[in-house]
Amino acid sequence: MAKSGLYTGIDIGTSTIKVLVAEYVSGEMNIIGVGNAKSDGLKNGIIVDIEKVAQAIQKAVNAAEERAGIQITGVNVGVPANRLEVDTCQGMVTINSESKEVVEADIRQVVASALMGSRMPEREIIAVEPKEFTVDGFSGISDPRGMFGIRLEMKGLVYTGPKTLIHNIRRAVERAGLKVDNIVISPLALAHHVLNEGEREFGTVVIDLGAGQTTVTAVRDQELQFAHIIPEGGDYITKDISTVLNTSLDQANSLKLNYGEASTERASKEEKFPVDVVGHTEPIEITEYYLSQVIEARLTQIFTRVRQDLEKSRGLELPGGIVVLGGAAAMPGVIELATQIIGFNVRLYVPNEMGLRNPTFAQVISIVDYVGSRSDIEVLVTEATAGNAIYSEPIVENEPSYREPAVATFADNAYGQSVDDTVYAATAPQATVPTQDSEPKDGLVDKVRNIFGSMFD
Repeated sequence: MAKSGLYTGIDIGTSTIKVLVAEYVSGEMNIIGVGNAKSDGLKNGIIVDIEKVAQAIQKAVNAAEERAGIQITGVNVGVPANRLEVDTCQGMVTINSESKEVVEADIRQVVASALMGSRMPEREIIAVEPKEFTVDGFSGISDPRGMFGIRLEMKGLVYTGPKTLIHNIRRAVERAGLKVDNIVISPLALAHHVLNEGEREFGTVVIDLGAGQTTVTAVRDQELQFAHIIPEGGDYITKDISTVLNTSLDQANSLKLNYGEASTERASKEEKFPVDVVGHTEPIEITEYYLSQVIEARLTQIFTRVRQDLEKSRGLELPGGIVVLGGAAAMPGVIELATQIIGFNVRLYVPNEMGLRNPTFAQVISIVDYVGSRSDIEVLVTEATAGNAIYSEPIVENEPSYREPAVATFADNAYGQSVDDTVYAATAPQATVPTQDSEPKDGLVDKVRNIFGSMFD
């Protein structure tokens, strides 16, 4: 049955917080309101100040309410892949009704059975994805309600995350005066919305170039295979420009948005623009090519780490190629540079929705679409999961044969400490802007790359 109703999604990003309101009519999504506000209280995609985040959420929600002409009371909020873990779960119950037909109460019981076991207080269940139900030995059933039987089984995937991370997101939303309707795993939602069924089946990689971090996700056999975090994103490009040119972060961000080219092969050596430099009374002119050298160095660092990540996890073997999205992906030349470094089929994803044709909106659109397009049985399993906040290891009589147990996890410091302002300022040029014409491309790029490389050694 096609869904109808209103759904609101919120993407709490390091750079901006986006809110989207969509109306589903007979299963078709129509966007009726969008709001965004500058983020505050986040670092590398993680909440570090709940009150500041709550205030930013309120601003974004108010803007969406004004455009949609409705009052927003509940939202579906996305959570990042930081330390996400995926594992198999399996449960079995006896059907107790007199008619021996499977009813919703049986579904709730079999979900609870799949999540029973020893408790781990530091982890929280984010979602359970049912893969198949079995009634009296007949497997491959997607919705067993109304079927006759004695025994009901369910096999699925359980997604868990750090309890602190989930708690902080929920608390920030509640501080903003809103109710959390659903918590959605952002990379999972992106995969469902951005990729078609064939790409999810045969295998595709999604790279989300966010402001504070880059998320690398692989999907195959309709399942999330892994979701890895690289603690670098678009904000690091802004910091690099600010440091190398000795200019403010606001001016650096403006330069990146208005003149930024990700690939020096595309940049002009003739086009110049003024930059307000600290210690100089008059602006100094630099070329588009010079700015591109700084941008290319950081993106080369990011895409090199992406390639290393994919080589370790065999992601480069997936036939669906690589889809790139996120705010930093909108910069000209990003796809060309990614293709050059990763050496694979790379393409840019741009949303089709009118007025939102920018890769930065892909995340919030996917959150709403993921919730709005769920089947009735998926909604029921989600409701049954809601009462099991603490993760439990599943009790499995026989090891499931339909899938190898999958674990996707990432420790935040797996690539070393992220680059902060203090470390970078200590190694970068301090007083003057280097002369553009006197330093060849290779010299500057190598110098900047060496600076970055020394931080991760």
